[in-house]
Amino acid sequence: MDFRISADDRVGAPKGRRNKTQPSSAARGARVEPTMGQSMAFSVDETRPGGNGGGGNGGGGKPPKSLRKQPRKGKAEPARNRRKKRGGGFLMGLLWWGFVASLWGGLAVIGVIVYYGAQLPSSETWAIPERPPNIRILAADGSLISNRGQTGGEAITFRELPQYVPAAFIASEDRRFMSHFGVDPIGLLSVAVEMVEARGVTRGASTITQQVAKNLFLTPDQTLGRKVQEAILAIWLEQNFSKEEILELYMNRVYFGSGAYGIEAAAQTYFGVSARNLSLGEAAMLVGILPAPSAYNPKANPDTARDRQRLVLNAMAQEGYITREEADAARINPDQTIRTVVAGSESYVADWVESLMTAYIGEIEGDVVVQTTIDYKMQKDAEFIVKEAVANEGEKRGFSQAALVAMDVDGTVRAMVGGVDYQASQYNRAVTARRQPGSAFKPFVYMAAMEKGYTPDTLAEDAQFDYNGWSPRNSNGKYAGTVTLRQGLAYSLNTIAARLAIDVTPEKVIEVAMRMGISSNLSAVPSIALGAQEVNLLELTSAYAPFANGGMGVIPNVITKISDVEDNVLYEASNAGPGRVVDPNVLAAMNDMLKTAVEVGTGRGANIGGWEVGGKTGTSQESRDALFVGYTSAMVTGVWLGNDNDTGTSLSGGNVPANIWSNFMTKALADRSPAPIPGGSYAGQLIAQQLIDPNTGMPAIDPATGQPMVQYVDGGTGEPVQTTTDPATGQVIAIDPATGAPIEGLAPVDGQVASAPVQTGTMIDPATGQPVQQLDPNTGMPIDQGQLVQYDANGQAIDPVTGFPLQQQGNGFGEAPIDPETGLPMTLVVDPATGEQVWVPSAPTSQQPQGFAQPQGQIVPPGPVQQQPVYQEERSQRTLMDLIFGN
Repeated sequence: MDFRISADDRVGAPKGRRNKTQPSSAARGARVEPTMGQSMAFSVDETRPGGNGGGGNGGGGKPPKSLRKQPRKGKAEPARNRRKKRGGGFLMGLLWWGFVASLWGGLAVIGVIVYYGAQLPSSETWAIPERPPNIRILAADGSLISNRGQTGGEAITFRELPQYVPAAFIASEDRRFMSHFGVDPIGLLSVAVEMVEARGVTRGASTITQQVAKNLFLTPDQTLGRKVQEAILAIWLEQNFSKEEILELYMNRVYFGSGAYGIEAAAQTYFGVSARNLSLGEAAMLVGILPAPSAYNPKANPDTARDRQRLVLNAMAQEGYITREEADAARINPDQTIRTVVAGSESYVADWVESLMTAYIGEIEGDVVVQTTIDYKMQKDAEFIVKEAVANEGEKRGFSQAALVAMDVDGTVRAMVGGVDYQASQYNRAVTARRQPGSAFKPFVYMAAMEKGYTPDTLAEDAQFDYNGWSPRNSNGKYAGTVTLRQGLAYSLNTIAARLAIDVTPEKVIEVAMRMGISSNLSAVPSIALGAQEVNLLELTSAYAPFANGGMGVIPNVITKISDVEDNVLYEASNAGPGRVVDPNVLAAMNDMLKTAVEVGTGRGANIGGWEVGGKTGTSQESRDALFVGYTSAMVTGVWLGNDNDTGTSLSGGNVPANIWSNFMTKALADRSPAPIPGGSYAGQLIAQQLIDPNTGMPAIDPATGQPMVQYVDGGTGEPVQTTTDPATGQVIAIDPATGAPIEGLAPVDGQVASAPVQTGTMIDPATGQPVQQLDPNTGMPIDQGQLVQYDANGQAIDPVTGFPLQQQGNGFGEAPIDPETGLPMTLVVDPATGEQVWVPSAPTSQQPQGFAQPQGQIVPPGPVQQQPVYQEERSQRTLMDLIFGN
């Protein structure tokens, strides 16, 4: 239906009285020429039924004198004549008093109008209130995420809609809209007749103009005064605005239920499409909602909504806007599910974006369009994976809520899930909730230690201790003794993190965390090492981004541009960030440890094919919170699981959270090629390792020098390297065998303590040929075979805690007979001819003896944090920790 405005009817509205968002005015009282369906004319019949008036025979005047019958003098008038006279007088009295009553009634109506009209402000001040601004939020590809604001949808012009949309409004709400002057007495009478015939309400009695007046200017009170004021304002609207403008005002501001104001918001809310693309059936169903938005809501009452749809379509057919066949075809089949859109996880994003608007552009004065960074497919993948995990594991493991944040390594947010079901709870657990991160906070403790000079190979004691009444414990109650920091982070050993936090100071840990991107308030207490203070998932995830991008700080960002409806840019994001926040050497060490945590540590469940992955698990007290935050060279993602009421679960960061992370990242990175994490590899220090004689299990002695045989290895790779002695410093340094130049990145070996493992198996006393049983110097109790030991440069086993030699049974180390010819200790071997053990001279070579074993993994004794680095091979790490944790 095309509403065309006659040129003769165009009258502009007074200046300054139109909403600036409305189209320019056409004439009021415009003639409309429908072109869709049966042709109809919206015109007012100017003829009015008339009466006889007050003259003529119907009046109360005297008849002609010639027709009067004169009574006789002195004689009474007959009773019959008196009765006739009284009868005529009664009729005339009724007419007279009817006239008087009408006059007074009219005066009373005028009085009521004047009385209530006087309570309105001066008409000179009347103006259409500005429509509350709408915030249209778009995904990165331009698809709609949500409309936010008081209306829930953008304003849409009359002519942008399909012809049957305004026709549905007119047919259902105000059939004489194009012909009345704002108030419709004839229409009111027609509605009353229809209500009697149908024995119920068929359509509203107020005109569309009256409804606009009520919605714009008045309270919803159902009083006489409000109805009078509504009529006055409706007439004023008709005098100042065209029919098209009034209908636009109505369609863009009327309430459709479910928080949707206006046809665009309703179309998006109930059908997920723009009003520009509504079908005839959808338009009829939306218009059918208007008389009672709660009762006729298609989501809550689909059957009632279908009945209302049928009534609207029938009205459109009766008015000639559509044919009967079109009405029947447009009805939704009763067996067909009404297509409604339920708010999904993207609504959490919309809430977050809406909360940022004032900070970005100040007070919003008109409709705006917000372009976000959200990848819509990634968002839906995240929502599905989270919901599936909660459905499959929630009841069994005792958790009901989840959150996920995924971003590019530069902080660009690509997906955010704030909870399992937005319809049930709008609380955003990714942004608003602050929970304990547990061990997921430990990387900031270790980074502070790396900045102090420690390395992944630095030794620390995993054992209970007391610090001013605080005694941190490992979650499973087991302790590994002295381990490397790499092992401490990989296996999330609480005592190691606690020792480091105390050593570097909690204040330093806070400084590092804030530099990396944590913005929550943190207290400088030792328990900060265990993630006992609360942060939100968004800031925690963004604080891992520098590990993934080469050491540059990021500010999480979800908005790229904000513009008005005329595409004037109000805000545009920049790529500026805090700059470098991690030293390259520290970054390499951190990535080395965090990758180990995923390769062999508690984060093993987060491995994904082809990609280098770094990350850390986190589990708070009583497993109230379980997290995994991890990264590749392309993305950083954080996952949280738990309960809103803070009750415990049977989760850990390494099970369901790590699995969610892996499933999501596998989908998110499906179209990208794997690339290594930037920042270089951790080279570590040059490590001196004591070689072990496989026949005796003792340190190998160089027969030429009588000194323990040492092999130098790269602390980062564990591979042997060629060395030389720096003549200036006397330090042993690694050199490139091809060029003889020092290898950059490998710090010179200390030279004072050569750390080496005992070969796995039984140690043999060369004097007795019997197994050597080591004693713990603190308890005097035997130490299990294969336990970690450490040697000084002379091959003597030492206790790093005290610096004294370990006590041993039997002859002990270094008590073999001395070969008188060489002055070197002899070697005990078995004579294959007799089967007896005999001492034989050691081979006179300065090279590694044939058959001597290289260290197979790093085994170290209990002790405090040591500056001397010790290399630990991956498989021996796994073997050691499997032994400790019973895997």
